[in-house]
Amino acid sequence: MQKREKSFESQFTWPICKELLFLVLEDKVSDVFVCELVWERLFYTRETTLNYWVSSALTPSYWSEKFEKAPQIISERLASVHLTRSIPKDYKQGLKNFLNFKGYKINELYPRRTRRATVVNWLIYWAIENDCFTKDNGLMPTPSAPPVNPVKGHFGDPEIK
Repeated sequence: MQKREKSFESQFTWPICKELLFLVLEDKVSDVFVCELVWERLFYTRETTLNYWVSSALTPSYWSEKFEKAPQIISERLASVHLTRSIPKDYKQGLKNFLNFKGYKINELYPRRTRRATVVNWLIYWAIENDCFTKDNGLMPTPSAPPVNPVKGHFGDPEIK
């Protein structure tokens, strides 16, 4: 991933910090929110009239060639696998090394949760590569309770495929 100037950091809705990453891991934000964190950093842009995200000139070709429209990274297995493969080997242990995350218990493993862990690992990689980690600056989404059915997700989340 090529590094971009730090000035682009202000174009993202939510800065990446440890607290935000734990909200994702703890399922306290929706899958839609999680996808938008990634899409912004892959430089997909929101097409407001059609209510979806499309690739831009800044979207890495690895993504734009496979996904012209931003993929549902949590609900679509292919998109999650693509995200996993885009993390360089040196960054594969980001959850453990950067967040000291011990992992989930065996009874907590299901596609949504493991795909969220993949997203967090990718966000760690992206933020390190682009020198974009921030200290908790007070700009955080309001956390929600984890979904009643963690297999299905939050209200409004796409169905898991």
